Amino acid sequence: MIRTIAMLGFWVLAAPIAALIGFPWTFITGDVSFLYRMFMFGAWNGVRLTGVRVQTVGLDKLDPARTYIFMSNHVSNLDPPITIPLIPKRSSVMVKKELFSFPILGRAMRIGSLVPVDRGNRDAGIESVRISKQVVQQGLNMTIYVEGHRSFDGKLLPFKKGPFYLAMECGVPVVPITIVGTHDVMPKGRFAIKPGLVTVIFHPPIEPQNFGSRDCLMEKVRAVIDSGLPEGLQSIPQTPPDANMHVKHDQP
Repeated sequence: MIRTIAMLGFWVLAAPIAALIGFPWTFITGDVSFLYRMFMFGAWNGVRLTGVRVQTVGLDKLDPARTYIFMSNHVSNLDPPITIPLIPKRSSVMVKKELFSFPILGRAMRIGSLVPVDRGNRDAGIESVRISKQVVQQGLNMTIYVEGHRSFDGKLLPFKKGPFYLAMECGVPVVPITIVGTHDVMPKGRFAIKPGLVTVIFHPPIEPQNFGSRDCLMEKVRAVIDSGLPEGLQSIPQTPPDANMHVKHDQP
């Protein structure tokens, strides 16, 4: 519990700096890059205060100059503050549409090309995919937790189809991500964080044009993400990730 409070306390202390410097700078310049770096710094270092250690696999194989759609499993509230700071370049994400109703925050998110999503509205979901396509065409990465919700037991939930329609439409490479360990340090439904090791596996990019349909692409991405999970959590036993993929520790 103390570790969780330390992380939240760090974020609370960092908020006035963002409010006094980051937000005004963003509104004056119309450039969200400085504010984005502030948020990534705060997210990453807040998690480090909890004693959670992070190692990456395969991140060094990605081309920072390319645009990717990152598709990840999701088991914990720690997944975004761990994963997104690792991603090369700036990444957009889908966020609850209600957050856009807050004047200052909503304006900053629009400048940052974040995508509003209403999970309970199918038509709104289609609109989110359309906006996401525009974001990717700007050259921004897109990070999507393709299950739509956090898993209680660490096993993969059914995937949403919208992200795969987006990938087929945009034609940019999909990078499957497997997050291992956040289910142990902070599972869904638990507030307290315990120290531990989290591994974020960046699998080799998958080219959508090599697949005849979004369903085929979805099956492939699911199999790859599943292959990175511990054996007891895999839906179907898979060949483990390439042992030669380079592992890096605690690198945002």
